Amino acid sequence: MEFRSGCPIASTLDIVGDRWSLVILRSMVMGARSFSDLLAMPEGISTNILSERLKRLEQAGIIKLSEKGSGSKRGAYRLTRSGAELLPVLKSLATWGERNLPDRWTIPARFKAMDPDDPSLLG
Repeated sequence: MEFRSGCPIASTLDIVGDRWSLVILRSMVMGARSFSDLLAMPEGISTNILSERLKRLEQAGIIKLSEKGSGSKRGAYRLTRSGAELLPVLKSLATWGERNLPDRWTIPARFKAMDPDDPSLLG
């Protein structure tokens, strides 16, 4: 991947700074594993955008796709250790939004309690 600069913030945003990547990661933290799970996100992502973002996140080592199994056409998506380390970023964004934006969803207690070392996050 090519980065705009050597700045770690700018380089991270080159990977996850679009309008969908962090939402995909949020859904994966909350248990989405399949393409159809992610396609069903309430934000309404299109199949071509979802495919492209999953490919980008996989190439960056943030998620991985497990082998196909038990009748699924595709495997299951899981966070890598690198992806799980984005959890504090997701939690900070969620907390800021809950505090500063009116009429937002309440952050689930399960999400607030999660830790990057939580084995349920990793693939």
